[in-house]
Amino acid sequence: MTTAIADYAIVGDGRSAALISRAGSLDWLCWPRFDSPSIFAAILDEERGGRFSVAPDGPYRSTRAYVGETNVLETRFLTASGELALTDFMPVLSRTDSARSMNPGHELVRVVRCERGMVDVAIVFDPRPDYGRRQPAIRTMGKLGLRVDCGGNAILSLLTDAPLGAEGRASVRLRGGEEIHFSLSYACGAPAVLPPPTRERSANVLEQTLRLWAEWASRTQYDGPARDLVVRSALVLKLLQYAPSGAIVAAPTTSLPERPGGDLNWDYRFCWLRDAALTARALFGLGHAEEAENFMSWLLTATSLSLPELHVLYDLYGRRPGRETELVHLRGHGGARPVRIGNAATGQVQLDTYGEVIEAAVYFVRSGGQIDRPTANMLCAFGHEVATSFDRPDDGIWEVRDVPRRFTHSRVLCWSALDRLCELADKGHLPKADVATFAAARDRIREEVETLGWSEQLHSYTRTLAGADVDASLLLLPWYGYCPADAPRMRSTWRRIRERLEIAPALFRRYHGSLTAGEGAFGICSFWAVEYLALGGGTPAEAEDHLDTLVGYANDVGLFAEEIDPESGGALGNFPQAYTHVGLINAALSLRDRLERGKRQAEHARTQVPEARP
Repeated sequence: MTTAIADYAIVGDGRSAALISRAGSLDWLCWPRFDSPSIFAAILDEERGGRFSVAPDGPYRSTRAYVGETNVLETRFLTASGELALTDFMPVLSRTDSARSMNPGHELVRVVRCERGMVDVAIVFDPRPDYGRRQPAIRTMGKLGLRVDCGGNAILSLLTDAPLGAEGRASVRLRGGEEIHFSLSYACGAPAVLPPPTRERSANVLEQTLRLWAEWASRTQYDGPARDLVVRSALVLKLLQYAPSGAIVAAPTTSLPERPGGDLNWDYRFCWLRDAALTARALFGLGHAEEAENFMSWLLTATSLSLPELHVLYDLYGRRPGRETELVHLRGHGGARPVRIGNAATGQVQLDTYGEVIEAAVYFVRSGGQIDRPTANMLCAFGHEVATSFDRPDDGIWEVRDVPRRFTHSRVLCWSALDRLCELADKGHLPKADVATFAAARDRIREEVETLGWSEQLHSYTRTLAGADVDASLLLLPWYGYCPADAPRMRSTWRRIRERLEIAPALFRRYHGSLTAGEGAFGICSFWAVEYLALGGGTPAEAEDHLDTLVGYANDVGLFAEEIDPESGGALGNFPQAYTHVGLINAALSLRDRLERGKRQAEHARTQVPEARP
């Protein structure tokens, strides 16, 4: 049976990531980067994909959790005869720790320990490199462990103290206190570092990794609703940030279906500009300035390469990804085909990306950053592009793969781009900005949105100009400062969105249409609703109620996919999804700010009440 998406957890090191099921099966791993061909891909094909499984050889019940506020995963298996603990992590070491000893550049460590009783452990090591297109022989190398040729001078090595041979399968009986250690590493074009799989070495790198993750998480500046999930979401973003460049991948997976058994299966191992402003706000808002600045550095570098046009998405180094292709040999998760690598959205036009990039730059400045002359010139060039092209039809935030339209959200983001450029110019950050041109185009856009983007019949802003339906992206209008959340038109739009797009309490679909039939509620849209309420569209109690409902849909280790099945509560789409976790963070930040304002206002009112005279 296909493992449910929500039954996975993630471990990683800021370069790649592995998905491990609650059954102890490593079913997805791409090395050396997030967007590299997979080594294990059983998540996309149980038979051909390949896996690395460590679990009891017999019936069991499992529970799991991350170790504190870290990205180290511990799975516990309870059997009739005893209990096992499986610890999974990719070593993340400080510069000091790295300098003390040689370590693989790409490594995953697995440690299985019998906590009590006696348990037979089944081990299956079945690598299938290149998305399962290769089934190489496993060679035994004596003390150098097992070796797999992945092609192209890439070597996969497994060192273990378990009696595992070239067949890749073994059953080992463990008694209380006994352990087995695995060090899986990858090397390409360079000598491989093969550390001994000893208890001492595993304990040392585990301690160092736990310490580094815990220290990073402790710098999260947040004390408000759903703190545990906010910190977990921050840890997810840190995992998904490609350390060498600062890029943040939308998700570490490809082709996990948004519609069970359907064809809404996309490769998300790239970086979308539509995420820029929301991501910058989330990172800066939590106090993770270094990660936010690294992301901004990647963003500005990537966008400068295509000046003055912007691409929809970029790869980890800011380049345009290759073409979208289908892997016809893979069955797909739960039979959902096709399995795709690459993403054809790279050829689309999405005018909202200009607003996202410029809004992110504004967050950078508001957080103390400085704009240099080349960046200022680039932002002005984007402004001129928007001022002359804002009325073009585009493919919109949801990347609809049919006829371009004049989306209201895209138009408002063009308004935001020009409005923020005027703000930056007014504060002296863009001395050469053509403010008159930017302001004139901005005002034209507002007039157009208020006439063609508003329907008197619906009493709502509409999905497209002169349209007759709504879109969850309209909830972002107050977020971008286009209008107050409690403005009459926005309140009316909120009522219409709830009427047409809320498919379960606090769960919202993107929009109505043939392409959305059968898909679940979008996590980011549902968190936008929380934020809309927190920004003033509702009461703090309403926002808290929505947030409490939504966080209940996280899986058992606090992770969200792109979508939520409104009937089962299960996860749909690529996993874990950065955009959903960004939405959770921003909703929580806005709600915290609303609650704190309320406390200050109540305290001010209390101190202003004159004392009653006797």
